[in-house]
Amino acid sequence: MSDATDYDLSMLLRALVVESNRFLEIFSAAHRLHPTDMTALNLIMTARSPLTPGALAKALNLSASATTSVLDRLERAGHVTRDRHPGDRRRVELRVLADAQAIAARFFQPLAREYAAAWAGMSRQDREVVARFLTTSIAATTRVREELS
Repeated sequence: MSDATDYDLSMLLRALVVESNRFLEIFSAAHRLHPTDMTALNLIMTARSPLTPGALAKALNLSASATTSVLDRLERAGHVTRDRHPGDRRRVELRVLADAQAIAARFFQPLAREYAAAWAGMSRQDREVVARFLTTSIAATTRVREELS
């Protein structure tokens, strides 16, 4: 698409979000996960360091009791554990279990392969432009979401 307008880019980004959500719905349904549970699982799995229930509640914009319900469901399903921090027993850290990570990896591998094939013809410079576009788009979305919260 040459000469893409801001509107064109916005519509393409929305279409990607919709397709990504539809893809996640398949995984969620197959594993009986509520969309909020799926979001929580993704946040726990992709965190740079172990999340606490409080940090998860803030990220999900949920109350402590609602977050506890989400964690109870994820724990019962065998996806997450709540572990005491070894240095501070008062602190609880959330971890995704290896089996849950393996299930997710198997499900998402076909998508990863399809992405790799779709991007194979892109130059390094093209990939850098796409990465910059996605990074700035995520940041913009985050800013607006935080303003609305």
